[in-house]
Amino acid sequence: MTAASCFKAYDIRGRIPDELNEDVAYRIGCGYAAVIQPRGPVAVGWDIRQTSPAFAAALIRGLNDSGVDTREIGLCGTEMIYHAAAQPGMGGGIVVTASHNPIDYNGMKLVREQAIPISGDSGLKEIADYVANMAESTTPSAKRGNNQPLDITTSYVEKVLSFINIEQLRPLHLVVNAGNGAAGPALDAIAEHLPFKITRIHHEPDGTFPNGIPNPLLPENRAATAEAVRQHGADMGIAWDGDYDRCFLFDEHGDFIEGYYIVGMLAEQLLHTYQAPQPAEGRGEGSNKIIHDPRLSWNTIELVKQGGGIPVMSKTGHAFIKERMRKEDAIYGGEMSAHHYFRDFAYCDSGMIPWLLVAEYLSTCGKPLSDLVRERIAAYPCSGELNYRVADAAATTSHIEAHFQNATHTVDRTDGLSMDFGTWRFNLRSSNTEPLLRLNVEARGDTALMQQKTEEIAAIIDGEDQLHRDNQQHG
Repeated sequence: MTAASCFKAYDIRGRIPDELNEDVAYRIGCGYAAVIQPRGPVAVGWDIRQTSPAFAAALIRGLNDSGVDTREIGLCGTEMIYHAAAQPGMGGGIVVTASHNPIDYNGMKLVREQAIPISGDSGLKEIADYVANMAESTTPSAKRGNNQPLDITTSYVEKVLSFINIEQLRPLHLVVNAGNGAAGPALDAIAEHLPFKITRIHHEPDGTFPNGIPNPLLPENRAATAEAVRQHGADMGIAWDGDYDRCFLFDEHGDFIEGYYIVGMLAEQLLHTYQAPQPAEGRGEGSNKIIHDPRLSWNTIELVKQGGGIPVMSKTGHAFIKERMRKEDAIYGGEMSAHHYFRDFAYCDSGMIPWLLVAEYLSTCGKPLSDLVRERIAAYPCSGELNYRVADAAATTSHIEAHFQNATHTVDRTDGLSMDFGTWRFNLRSSNTEPLLRLNVEARGDTALMQQKTEEIAAIIDGEDQLHRDNQQHG
């Protein structure tokens, strides 16, 4: 196993200790310093995994030995590092986190100054090469960098609260599930300023994950939040992944809401806010562009246009979304996977701002959350993302395209294969990290059609993969 095997397309993730350990973490610090050459201190924080503090300490040593100053944030979520790195005079930021990966994994997410992401085509590959080729013993910089603690909690809380008008909030009852990840302390700091009644479950940070790895995108991980909402008669449920850069919402019945419909809701709300005659203090004027991914799009496009905005499609993935947002100066970007990006949060994703905005919406509209999404779900029913483990993703995708070739359609290849048939559409794309095909299907007001087409495509995928296996056995 090479020292660079933990480097992925957008971040660093690896199994402990084979792919990621303290030695590799030290090398990553040296590589970041050599490749990025930050002009200011680098913020460093970590999540609740048991290896994270030691990996962060090794990372800091590597940075300091290379002459780079560091500012130690401590236990935090990814977005707190984004916030720190975006401050004037800061040179960048690194958070040690594996988010929702298995317990024997860890990783890192890296940004430059202004919280600009570092991905495979913007420095991460060069850092990987440096890590792989770094000599066993190196001479520290003549001027060693210093490490100082930095408490940004107050500043961070002020920033996320600036997205709402606290005076408009009603005393809603919320159920929150941090999944024993890093979200608990951040939620507590924010909640001090809010009038909400909050019921906390799985709240204490615990790197042993006594209630399972926090990943509410998996249906089997939603039951605890749903049951608590129903038991306590709450107005809304909120659950986060390990580093809380994604939040997932449940209505007052405990029903999980697909992230797709939250994208449209937030786009509509933010367009109204930013285009008001006198926008809230600190919020810019004039921009009306909303970035969305191609997996599911019709609902978002309709709501953005109704709100006077311009929908802009981007390839899936945080580096692509953030780059396009900066290019377009978009006020908001949303992915159906529950990543929500905000121009006034350094174009970065946040898992705290979305639920605050939805809570504000609930407070002012006087309707339950189920009513707010029911009409949109009926208008554009969707399959949700379905994952298929296949032997040859390219061949399977080509076979599906050929299957529908004779139907009237349009094709878009922004990200994978999207085919639009007027009354329904689908997107099929390969995973960046696993041998998976990810399928999303939606229809215009026809749930039965959506389900029928989903089953039709699933049958083709299963048949194509079985044929591939048979050919391998008899080849």
